[in-house]
Amino acid sequence: MSDSKKYGLRVSQVENTWKTEITRRMTATKTIVSKSQDGFASEAEAIAWGEQSLQGFLSKQADRNKRKTEKHLKAKSLAAAIAAESAVDEDELFDAEDEDDEELN
Repeated sequence: MSDSKKYGLRVSQVENTWKTEITRRMTATKTIVSKSQDGFASEAEAIAWGEQSLQGFLSKQADRNKRKTEKHLKAKSLAAAIAAESAVDEDELFDAEDEDDEELN
């Protein structure tokens, strides 16, 4: 089973079948269902499906988070490069104005 505090499994019996839900903690008091499957003949089948699906679900989330982080870092470094270039352009502009002022004196 997963060590995740945010995601978990919930297995319940519905009439003569079993249902598995992958749950996500939204807040300390609110839990939502991210994925579910029902119609399992036994509790063991439901748990096995849930654990396998949860591992896949967490893997997809980790990949998604990694892509988003990389995209964010690229955007941040691009913004920093633009800001640095802008600062250099302003410095050159001020240096040119200082030279013009010196020539006038």
